[in-house]
Amino acid sequence: MGFTDFFDKVQKHLQAALPFVVYKKPNVSDIQVLLQKDNKLYTTEDYSESGFVFAPFNDQEVSVLLPLEACEVLKTKYELTSEVLNATPSEKEVIPSAEKREEHIALVQNGVNAINNKELQKVVLSRYEAINISEENPLETFKRLLYNYPTAFVYCWFHPKVGLWLGATPETLISISNNRFKTMSLAGTQKYHGTEDVIWQEKEKEEQQIVTDFIVSSLEPLVKSIQVSKTQTARAGSLLHLKTAISGTIDTQDSYLKEVLKAIHPTPAVCGFPKEKAKQYILKNENYHREFYSGFLGELNLKESQTRNTNRRNVENNAYATIKTVTNLFVNLRCMQLKDKQALLYVGGGITGDSVPENEWQETVNKTQTIKKVL
Repeated sequence: MGFTDFFDKVQKHLQAALPFVVYKKPNVSDIQVLLQKDNKLYTTEDYSESGFVFAPFNDQEVSVLLPLEACEVLKTKYELTSEVLNATPSEKEVIPSAEKREEHIALVQNGVNAINNKELQKVVLSRYEAINISEENPLETFKRLLYNYPTAFVYCWFHPKVGLWLGATPETLISISNNRFKTMSLAGTQKYHGTEDVIWQEKEKEEQQIVTDFIVSSLEPLVKSIQVSKTQTARAGSLLHLKTAISGTIDTQDSYLKEVLKAIHPTPAVCGFPKEKAKQYILKNENYHREFYSGFLGELNLKESQTRNTNRRNVENNAYATIKTVTNLFVNLRCMQLKDKQALLYVGGGITGDSVPENEWQETVNKTQTIKKVL
């Protein structure tokens, strides 16, 4: 479908207040949309259905499903439009109030105290920044996210009974193709200054190792085999992170996905460690409701066909295609919710025993400036 016709159709769906998700996976040119034909709120508990899932941080709350059988699915190729190229990003600095600053610094200091008192090993503490916006068209914001974050999972998700969310997340929760899985541990943050050849502090390396160890130990009882790569520096827009790739084979029995997601979500990169203690600490102390921030989202049990022998001259063999069942889930980071003429930007950071509250505050300010430029 043509790029303009595609977005016209999504715009009409939004104006009709019907649920949809439009998204692009990392490093590919296809943009896909699922347009739900009714406004019913579908949910999933065991992740056995096919469609697009949108799950909250707190796994005691419901995961919303756009079921494949209730949706029209369309695709288009990404095009860079003049509107996006000529868009002037908001220059106004997001200047958080002194009260917000003091609140967050106190929150981080309490987290550091809890860690030093051996209550936790690590906790991820977050906040949101509300920015007043004029008549913001979310689909134009989505196009700007596509332009600014080509290596991220970029999405715009809407349900009239839930809300409107957009994001560009650098972090895969898990990708499964038949019985092969891939995931990653991502932690540590510093600004990108033209090179990925940077020095990481011990705090960031330790934080990253905690995430890697947690994912590996959580998955080991549930998978047939597991491999861990060397840790590398990875760029996400104007930020750098430490990244380790984890892969292997999985036993795809009934409800296997529910067990896997229960084991790895929320990861220490968005929650902390030990997982349950950190999660309870967040729910009790953060003073706001994360909703879908630091939850997960993506394709669930979709069928994908792959043609064999694409490099062969024998065209007859190209008729044989393999059908795979694929799940591609991402952690909902670098995201915002559009609500009541405001963009709510969600940001957080990993806290360990030697975190400096003032530095952690500044890190959230840097992250806010990164995503704000698409407004």
